Amino acid sequence: MFPIKTLRYCLPALAFAACTGQAQTLDKSRIVYRCEHQGKITYADEPCVGAKEVDVTPTQGLDKSSGVSRKGAEVRRDEHRRQLVQALKPLDGRMDEKRFDQLVHRQPLSPEAQRACRQLDQQLPQLKAAEASAGTESAKAQAEVSLFRARKAFKDLRC
Repeated sequence: MFPIKTLRYCLPALAFAACTGQAQTLDKSRIVYRCEHQGKITYADEPCVGAKEVDVTPTQGLDKSSGVSRKGAEVRRDEHRRQLVQALKPLDGRMDEKRFDQLVHRQPLSPEAQRACRQLDQQLPQLKAAEASAGTESAKAQAEVSLFRARKAFKDLRC
């Protein structure tokens, strides 16, 4: 068993090396923001005040005409990535596809940006809960602005 400190430095390097050439497939789970302003609804990849998150992760299906699954290069890369994640899971214990993609995506960021992303990972669920449980209109407005700022920082840092 590896020491946790060593594992923390090895996993991102291993993930980055294993996923070279897969940059276009790493960011599959996308979050789009549903914004409503003056009765008009828009969808964007940039957060807005009072935005609702919409998960637009693409699915993989069967060929409708034959009922047979046809696997292209991108699907084969995804399957290889899933196998790598399963191989790394016993080493880390918390490794899943989302965490793996996050490690690979954040590898090129500076240590300060990675630290800020980890802090935002913890803050965003708390801010979402605060927005959902806000009682008064002013508290809800303040919670929406705080959540917007955190989402904007998350996007600007490219977390």
